[in-house]
Amino acid sequence: MARGASVAEAPGKCEPGSSFRPKNSQFATRLVSGYTHGMKIAISIPDEVYTGAERLARRAKKSRSRLYGDALREYLARHAPDEITEALNRACAEVGEPKDPFVSAATRRILEQSEW
Repeated sequence: MARGASVAEAPGKCEPGSSFRPKNSQFATRLVSGYTHGMKIAISIPDEVYTGAERLARRAKKSRSRLYGDALREYLARHAPDEITEALNRACAEVGEPKDPFVSAATRRILEQSEW
């Protein structure tokens, strides 16, 4: 049911975060909206990771599911080589080639000496 839609517009449907008022009832039931609209999984993590995550979730005012989802999304982004290469290529294209031959030569020397 879309936000603001009445029960008459979507009979029998109730989504997280929406209000539902059964016919002939003076009480509205509010469903608790959660972040778990996707895949649900069970994982095992070290106690200290769990404790730190719980503390961070409270401090950030996020649900545990939101925190773990955000963390995993960030981890995947950092470890996707093709996406990292594309991001670096875009950054280089935005900056462009240095106009100064000295800067180009110095940059090349530094990169050649760097361990990859």
